[in-house]
This record gives sequence, C-alpha cells and structure tokens, in this order.
Amino acid sequence: MKLLKVDTLAQARERLLKAAKECLPETEQVALADASDRILAEDIVSGEMIPAFRRSSVDGYAVCSKDTAGATESIPVFLKVLEEVEIGHPAVSKIEPGTCAYVPTGGMVPEGADAMVMVEYSERFGTDEVALYENVPYGKCIVLPGEDVKTGDIVLKAGTRIGPAQAGTLAALGVVQVPVFKPWKVAVLSTGDELVRIDQVPGPGQVRDINTWALSCYVKKTGLELVSAEAVRDEEVLLEEKIREAVKACDLILISGGSSQGKKDMTMEILNRISKEGVFTHGLALKPGKPTILGYDKEKHTLLGGLPGHPAAALAVFHLLFVWLWKQVTDQPDQPPLEAFMTTNLAGAPGKTTCLLVKLQMAPQGLEAEPVFGKSGLISTMAEADGYVLIDMNQEGLKKGEQVKVYRF
Repeated sequence: MKLLKVDTLAQARERLLKAAKECLPETEQVALADASDRILAEDIVSGEMIPAFRRSSVDGYAVCSKDTAGATESIPVFLKVLEEVEIGHPAVSKIEPGTCAYVPTGGMVPEGADAMVMVEYSERFGTDEVALYENVPYGKCIVLPGEDVKTGDIVLKAGTRIGPAQAGTLAALGVVQVPVFKPWKVAVLSTGDELVRIDQVPGPGQVRDINTWALSCYVKKTGLELVSAEAVRDEEVLLEEKIREAVKACDLILISGGSSQGKKDMTMEILNRISKEGVFTHGLALKPGKPTILGYDKEKHTLLGGLPGHPAAALAVFHLLFVWLWKQVTDQPDQPPLEAFMTTNLAGAPGKTTCLLVKLQMAPQGLEAEPVFGKSGLISTMAEADGYVLIDMNQEGLKKGEQVKVYRF
C-alpha cells in the first residue's frame, strides 16, 4: 500500500493560499440592513465629523465656566436662563457672562458657553433664573465637533466583521450601501456506507451522519454560503457524480471520509480525474488530521478539500485550513489567543503538529488549560473543548505549569 507523503501544516497552508489567489472572493454592495456578520471589503473613510456640532453629554446648563467660580452647595451662583434647547434643534441664544441655557443630553451647546453644569447641581427659580451649586472647569461635559470621528478618519478597516457596534458606526456616517466580500459557495459531502440519517436508529456497524451537520454548521458560522450538504454512499460512480455537480456550482468542496488509503478511500482518485491540477496535498503532518486531501480545479476555480472521516479530526482540519484561509483572503485579523497554564505534562508527536483540545478553568494563579482526551472519532471531545493548543512538530511536549497559547474555535 502506498504511504501518504505528508505536508506540514505550514506547507499545506502555503499551497492552499497559492491556489486561493486564483479564486479570490468577489465583492458586492449590500444594504446596511443586510450587512450583519458580513466582512468589509474596503476601508470605510469618514466624509464628515461626528459629532458635527458641540454636544452636551449631560442634562444641565450651558454656562461660561468663569461664572461658576466659587460656587458651592452653600454659596450658589445665580444665572439668567436665556433658552431651553430642544433635542434635535439648533441652539439660538448666545451665552454671555451672567447667562446660561438649559441643554438636554445630546443637545447642541449654544455659542459662548464653554462648560456644562449637571442638572443635579442646580435649582430653578421661576422661568428665567437658576441657582448653580458647582464650580465647573472649562470644557466640562461638552463633546467637541469631530471628537468621536474626524473627516478623513478610517473608522472601519477592510476585513472587519460587521457586528452591532460596526453597524451603528456605519449608520452614524450615513453609509447606506456597504462594500462586503461575497461568501464562497460551499458543498459538504459526507461519505460512508455506515452513515444513516439522524432520524434513524443505527443498526450494527452503523452510525448517524455527524459530519454533514457539524461541518455545515461550521461553514455557516465562518460566514460562507452553504449550497448543499448530504451523505453519499461509498459508490465511486455516485460519489464522482456528486463531486462533479458540486464543482460546477461551488467555490469550495468539502468531502469527509474516503481520504485515507483504505479499499473504499477513493476521494483522491476522483479528484485527480475531474480536475486537471488535481490533488496537491495528500497527507497532513497533523494529529488528528493526517488523512487530509487538498486540491484545486483551475478550470472551475474550485478549491477541493478531503477531510478525515472522524468528526473531531474533520472539524479541526476545517478550522486550521479553511477557516484560516477564508480569513487570509478577506483580510480578517487573527483572534488573539488566551494565555493559560497547562494542568498536566503531555508528550508531543514527533514529526506532527498536535492540535490539543483543551477546556479552560480559572485557578488562583490564573487561567488553566486542561486537555480534553479522546479519540478523533469522538465528537464529544470537540463539544467539551473551549479551544486548542498547538504543539509544534519539533517540540517534545508540554510541561505542567507551562504557559501556553489557547486558540478559540
């Protein structure tokens, strides 16, 4: 039997990225209402100042700060109230020494005023006089024009995922149409005669189809468009037909199972037949994840991924290769890892990068990383884990108490 000629994780990523440069995601303009969780394709540059006027950050009175010198709870200063500014309307008065104006939070501060006295430190007498019990410094509680955003500022960078704060920023700038990356279209095919539907009771030697559902969920979470997802029997003609159909419609094909060297592991042969370029990686120096296939159909501009059949291994490979790749081609920043201390000694795997699943827990000395042990076929290990630690292929292992970087899924 021919042995796999494995690539390191770094080599596989380099090959994938080279192929992906020929099928970079397109961009499109979408309405702000439809931009949630999409990835910005361009920098957003402000064409205006925010705020555009001097704005009060409190409910209170706009004053000349010098007028409040010496004011206390027992010795207030008395000022004439010229105006009550309405929120959403311009201030019309000009504040001079001895005068003031009431301004609500977010309201426009009148010309001449240089500070705000909070309403809690005031007492109104009639309609046009107020006693102030606070000595305020120049500029207190006034937000200046452009203090939040200046004209020409890059407020959001390309590669930013649009969440609530980003949507609010775009709305504040009046951005109606948002430039975003079009998500890759993805097909998921899980292979195996042992697979049955999730609504069926497995017979002897059978298991419910896990990978179709787990990978589909992860594809959507990554921000990609799931076009199709199904389980396929280990019949070469049928599998080839399904892959050919998917290649025509998708940017990325994920095939779980059939990627090793067993009698029914036919993925590589099929991919080599349907693609001129075929497979460029067959075997990954990764634990778990050795039986991984990577290829590219240059004619159809489709990336091809054969993942291990074991669920935890399939998800780990998808994360380490394809989630990583999508972030690379869309300029998304890496999520900073957490620092934690190992709870036990652990040996590495010579010649392989180890993806060690861990769960996190707080301890007196800080965050601890406890290994989640289990075979790569156990989906429960992935569900229990909070993240993973990478042990380099040249590293002997990890020691109890050693500080490690924990990456989140």
